[in-house]
Parts: sequence; structure tokens; C-alpha cells
Amino acid sequence: MSLTRLKGGTLYDPANGVDGERRDIHIRDGRIVDGAANERIDRDFDASGMIVMAGGIDLHSHIGGGKTNLSRLLLPEDHRDDPRAVPDRPNEGRYMRLPSCGVCAPGTLAAGYRYAEMGYTAAFEPAMIASNARHAHLEMGDTPIIDHGAYVMMGNDELFLQMLAASEDFERLRDYVGWTIDSSKALGVKVVNPGGISAFKFNQRSLDVDEKHVHYGITPRDVLKTLTRALTDLRVPHPLHVHASNLGVPGNLESTIRTMDTAEGLPIHLTHIQFHSYGVEGPRKFSSGARAIAEAVNARPNVTIDVGQIIFGQTVTASGDTMMQFKNAPMARPRKWVLGDIECDAGCGVVPFKYREESFVNALQWIIGLEIFLLVDDPWRVSMTTDHPNGAPFTSYPHLIRLLMDKSFRDEQLDKLHADAKTASALSEITREFSLYDIAIITRAGPARLLGLKDRGHLGAGAAADIAVYRDDADRERMFTSPAYVFKDGELIARDGTLLATPTGGIHYVRPEYDRAIETRVREFAQQHLATRFENIAIGDDEICACCNGGRLLPVACFATSGG
Repeated sequence: MSLTRLKGGTLYDPANGVDGERRDIHIRDGRIVDGAANERIDRDFDASGMIVMAGGIDLHSHIGGGKTNLSRLLLPEDHRDDPRAVPDRPNEGRYMRLPSCGVCAPGTLAAGYRYAEMGYTAAFEPAMIASNARHAHLEMGDTPIIDHGAYVMMGNDELFLQMLAASEDFERLRDYVGWTIDSSKALGVKVVNPGGISAFKFNQRSLDVDEKHVHYGITPRDVLKTLTRALTDLRVPHPLHVHASNLGVPGNLESTIRTMDTAEGLPIHLTHIQFHSYGVEGPRKFSSGARAIAEAVNARPNVTIDVGQIIFGQTVTASGDTMMQFKNAPMARPRKWVLGDIECDAGCGVVPFKYREESFVNALQWIIGLEIFLLVDDPWRVSMTTDHPNGAPFTSYPHLIRLLMDKSFRDEQLDKLHADAKTASALSEITREFSLYDIAIITRAGPARLLGLKDRGHLGAGAAADIAVYRDDADRERMFTSPAYVFKDGELIARDGTLLATPTGGIHYVRPEYDRAIETRVREFAQQHLATRFENIAIGDDEICACCNGGRLLPVACFATSGG
């Protein structure tokens, strides 16, 4: 059993309270171990003067499934025009040549490579449709190096809505949630525009938190309360992952705050909250609601968020929210879009979009995201996301880190924006700058805690040796773009932004306990309404291992008690 030492680095490990301490790290069999003074060191890496963090964890990134593949197919120019697709020099292996490329919607290989090159070792697909779960797992399994997992979409599927509308016993609804998680090998549950995707199919064009579904008579509040309570009963570590009602609608900050309160004190996670933080002040009837949202989060300890920061440039929006994407289709740049559905299970909308500095709305969106980051008091309750690719490609993270850490740089960027947006903003008055410790929380330790990954996101003994080592640089964007070393499960996979190895990542999922008698109800529904036979729905352990390209199965333990 060989022993590797990472010597002399300055560690930022918030999960263990380590804030800028110089320490050695020892690695054996893919795990971090306590150093033994008399043991022979087989491999030594000098990290003197460098910054050491756990591997990055992206808890919300669209990397697998139907809409992700549609995004790739819809934008062939994104792949053809990617300057990184072909190496500058014939023998350079930076991107393994042309098998996989793209900026807005990179192919599976490119996604894994680019995450790893930035020091990220895990990413999670936030919107896996149950009827398309195999496809999602196959795409994530084809993404090299990084560990992965997915949240299964519920709250718009026909059987759930039928049961809720019929006031069936909560225990049966809870067991259906448990069965859906288990059968799709999910890590948690995502709800997109609760009830709204279904309502759109009945020609309803909006659905507020306490507005009734035109067909089922239930409200988004009913959906959210049921799912939040179900996940708490099932002891699933990750709270309900909520894409709230009224995404992108001016004035939606009020429904966003009401969405927080539907949980009635139980854990709830609001995702890409920047898109749900808009007011109606000013002559354009569009303003920042960031302060009100941040105050609401600060006052509710059960609420966690990720931001969904936009970064200017071309991207593609890919969402299960067909109601919203239908409205956005006329704004597509370039002018093409796709809406789809499978088995009335959820929805899918893909609309290319370009965020522009000269646009008042886009400029204010950029401002709102940064304001939320900077106004929420506790970094443990905020995760860094761009809602890849909706707000920006995940490769924008180093730029976003610099914006958060460097006020002078932030002010320079603010000066480039539409003048009215700058005037309507309080961003220039916010002096807070994130520290390296804060960055380690919002990109590593915080997401790991939210997902229940006890052996990831930290550098303590027993943790998986997923480690990123950065050369300390005042230009934080340059620093976080190309780590000096990246280790995955103790193996050196990248040096100074160049890949050295492409191991297969593992898959994280939960196995909640539930009453399997619910399968009778699901079987009846499948036989009556679905094209897929009930016997073929559930994904078994052998099959998920095959989908994962032979990667390790990494089941996440449910809480021992409802109190966690």
C-alpha cells in the first residue's frame, strides 16, 4: 500500500474548521489518512506556497438526460466553433482532440475534462425525468473522471397529481416518492414549477403558489408541502430541490418567499434563485429583489439556495419548465428552439440565448445574482452555480469567483453595463469580498453537506482523496482556471490545466425505505397509461453499474432519524 504525500500546502477545509493552515496531506488507497511519521513516502508532491482545497462539487449542472442531448443537437455551431476542440500543437493532448467539444453544451467527454481541469471532481444533474432515467445515467456514465448523481423530477407527473387530487393517504404518496427515487437511482427529488408543467398541457399559461391547477384543482403549495414532508419522512439528506413558480417573471420575489414558507420549517432548497428574485420597481417595471430575498433566506434557517448566476455571452437554456420556455421561445438567439415531453412525466424546453451587457434586463440579472451571494449572511446556505448552461457554462466559475473575491474587479465590470441597470443597483455599495475560506464553503464543503456526502468536500482523515491544489495568484480567475495539481481518488489526473489520466467516476444515490406495496398502484397505472412495462421501469444495481461505465456505486446513507 503506497503512501503519497502532498507537502507544505496551505489548506482551506471549512468542514474541519481549517482556515489557511500549512499542513501536509497523506494519501493511501484513494483516501486521506493521518500521517505516520516513520512510514516511507512513495510519492511526494511539493505544494509549498500553494492553496489546497477538496475537489469542487457542482450540485446543479445539466450534464445528462434528454434536454442536455437536445441542447447539443440544437447547436452544432457551438461544437464546430469551439477553439479548444483541436489542439494548437499536433501532439498536445489538452482536449483529446475532437471526439467531444462545445462551450455552451459540451459533449460528455469535454464536460468531464473541463470540470477536472478546473479542480472539480463531482457534478450533479438536477432534472432527471423518471421515464428517461436510463438515458440520463448513460450520459453521466459517459462523462469521465467526475463523480455524479441526479435528482428525479416529481410534482408534475400524472400519477402523483392524480393521487394528490384524490386526497389519497399521505403515506401512499410518500411511498410513491420513495419508490420513484429508488427505481430511478436518484440522489434526491427536484420539482420544477410545481404543478405548472402539467397545467401548461391544459392550456394554463401561469400558476402562482396558491392558484389552482385548472384540471386537478391542486395548488403548487399542495405539491411542495407533500414533497417536502415526504422527503423528511424518508430521511433523504438533500432537501426538496425547488425550481419555484414564475421563473423570470417581474414581481416573482413575492411568490419565491411564499415558496420558502410552504415547507413550514422543514428543509427546502431553492435553486437558481436569481431567476426568482425580481421586483417591479422603476420605470421599466423590473428591479432587483435581491435584498428582500436575502433577508428572507437569512430569517429562515431551514432554507438553502444556489444562485444561478448569469455571465454575459452565448449559452443555451435547457429546462423542464415548458411553461416558461414557451414564453422565452421568441427571444431565442439563434432563432431555434425545442419543446418536448415523455409519458406526461414532466417537460423539456431548449432555447438558445445570448446574455448582453448592453441589455438592461440582462445587466440587472447579473447584478441580482451577485447581490444575493453578497447579502446572504451564511455561506454554508449558498452554493455557487450558474445553472449550467442556463445562466452560463460551468467553465465561467473562475470568473465568478473573481467577481466575488475582488470588489475592484467587480466595480470595473459593473461600469461596463447598461447605465440604467447600474443606477438601479446597490451592488457598488456592497463592500463584502469572499475569502478563500468562503469559496471553499460555497464550492466544496457546503454542497457536500447539502447532499449528504460525508466523505467528500473535505480534507479530513477518511475522506476520498479528491483534491485541488492552486498556485496562489492575486488574479483569482487565473488561479482557479488551471490548478497546479488535481487528484481524483488519490490519482493525479491533471497538472497545470493538462489532463494526465481519465478514470471513471462513481455514482451517488440514496436508498430510502418505503412500503413496497405501492408497487401495486404503480403497476396498475403503468398498464393503463404507459408505453413502458412496469417490470422494465426500475433500474437495478447491476444495470446502474453498467450505465456508469463500471464506475463505483456510492450509495448515500439516509438520516438515521427524522431529525438528521
